Amino acid sequence: MEEYLHRGAVYFEKGEYDQAIADFTRAIELNPDDAKTYSFRGDAYLKKGENDQAIADYTKAIELDLNYAEAYYHLGVAYGKKGEYSEVIANLTVAIELGLNYAEAYVSRGAAYLERREYGMAIRDCDRAIELDLNYALAYYTLGIAWYREGQYYNALAKLRKCIELSQDPSLTQAAERLLEEPKLMGA
Repeated sequence: MEEYLHRGAVYFEKGEYDQAIADFTRAIELNPDDAKTYSFRGDAYLKKGENDQAIADYTKAIELDLNYAEAYYHLGVAYGKKGEYSEVIANLTVAIELGLNYAEAYVSRGAAYLERREYGMAIRDCDRAIELDLNYALAYYTLGIAWYREGQYYNALAKLRKCIELSQDPSLTQAAERLLEEPKLMGA
């Protein structure tokens, strides 16, 4: 089983997701009670955009290990790709309660709150993400949007500028710059 896991991990790192899935599937056949193998296969399905298969694998991983925080995190991410924000929030909340202290988990949950127009919760989560990683540009961007939607334009302006300062992602930088062109922010 271990050889399939290792080879599947190598295929995954190379972006050869079909081969990774095949090896993880073989490892599952040899040991159907290993939660991590289901989670690894779910990661490959998620990379391929096969969200329902990813959800099924993460769910199985959680059935096998109810305390598997990373499986809850990835399950939340998979639901996010489907726009199912209540499921995102529920799963990321469990991951965080189980001790997963990833800035990404807080930003993902904050983005889900943002989609549900729960701006105060989005702000709280993005603030926590920034406490965990002061250089996390996406947290500043998401926080900037939340402040903008709350009508707190000075706060939004400061967070979006910080996002631009930190961002290594041209598309994120452009998105923040476009938002800064909003008339409400230009006068702030």
